[in-house]
Amino acid sequence: MPKVTFITSTGSRTTLENVEGNLMEIARDHDIEGIDGDCGGVCSCSTCHVYIAQSWQDKLPPTEELEADTLSFNDNQQENSRLSCQIEVTEALDGLEVIVPESD
Repeated sequence: MPKVTFITSTGSRTTLENVEGNLMEIARDHDIEGIDGDCGGVCSCSTCHVYIAQSWQDKLPPTEELEADTLSFNDNQQENSRLSCQIEVTEALDGLEVIVPESD
């Protein structure tokens, strides 16, 4: 089973082992600071916004139009921005590190 490390804006690192499924739900289930998922994962609020390291970009499915549109309203958007509600954690993502941006 994969492990994922969340790095918050305060520098706190939380590594979760043996997790699979929706990245946003994993973060919420483990009270990761800065991941709220107010819309419940329907890609309409960007309160689950994260940064993905370049080394992991090719392992994720491409950003779809709805996700890109939602991210465009986020003041902290960067080239490596993703919505964690749109990422499914599988064995292929074992070791994934995501950075949680500072909340607005």
